[in-house]
Amino acid sequence: MVTLMQTIIAVSDLSKTYASRFQALKSVNLDIRRGEIFALLGPNGAGKTTLISIICGIVTASAGSVRVDGHDIVADYRAARARIGLVPQELTTDAFESVWATVSFSRGLFGKRANPGYLEKLLRDLSLWDRKDSRIITLSGGMKRRLLIAKALSHEPDILFLDEPTAGVDVNLRRDMWQLVRSLKATGVTIILTTHYIDEAEEMADRIGVISKGEIILVEEKAELMRKLGKKQLTLQLQTAVDRIPPALAAYQLELSSDGSELTYTYDAQGEHTGIIALLKALNDAAIEFKDLHTTQSSLEEIFVSLVKDAK
Repeated sequence: MVTLMQTIIAVSDLSKTYASRFQALKSVNLDIRRGEIFALLGPNGAGKTTLISIICGIVTASAGSVRVDGHDIVADYRAARARIGLVPQELTTDAFESVWATVSFSRGLFGKRANPGYLEKLLRDLSLWDRKDSRIITLSGGMKRRLLIAKALSHEPDILFLDEPTAGVDVNLRRDMWQLVRSLKATGVTIILTTHYIDEAEEMADRIGVISKGEIILVEEKAELMRKLGKKQLTLQLQTAVDRIPPALAAYQLELSSDGSELTYTYDAQGEHTGIIALLKALNDAAIEFKDLHTTQSSLEEIFVSLVKDAK
């Protein structure tokens, strides 16, 4: 698995200040590994699209550099850009072209020889083959989204950027897209995904980066992020409801449900001492009996919200 650790995109000290003096990126450093699915999370205006646009050569950086598979994105633009497929947020396509014509044209833009067999497989994989002769204006929103992916993959890139790929699409299409992304990863394609849907990152990503106000505030393996930052909660269903939490239990910062039937204890699952044994003893000493207990772990969404709040 050595190939997974190779860097395919290296972003160094990247900054971007627009003419309006808005600083969209501040000294961003980021390495993307070959063959991984990397999810970039951040609120609106955090700098996600600006970062992608610079890597793809659409926007010029104010400072810093980007190398794509060893090629500088400025000095060796054509070689760097040829390795990248980009699926933008906006559904921008030539409404009166046919599906087949627009995908063939996209491939030709990168100087690739015609390969009808590859394009047919691509359209079949994206459930677009039956509409290959249809004009784009006749396609549904979901089909147009899939067409953007087909255009991005038409020149067989090593890297695929998906900028909010499932914004505004239905649940079934999102699932289909997740399946497609997994199959692309299996063929060795590196995928960078920006998303507002936390479940998408949780379901798909190998690693997660969080960007806020133009700065990368965290990059972590998904499982490690969940392990480090995921709080666990122990919920105790009481034998008899109580009106209040006894003072003797104040140190545990318990929460009492509105009907007095449940106590919730939040703890660090990775801490040296969770305090659960001591809590159960304290409950016994306070003559509070419980009939059942269960634990839950915080979701990636809760982790993300707390990270962005801390970065403000």
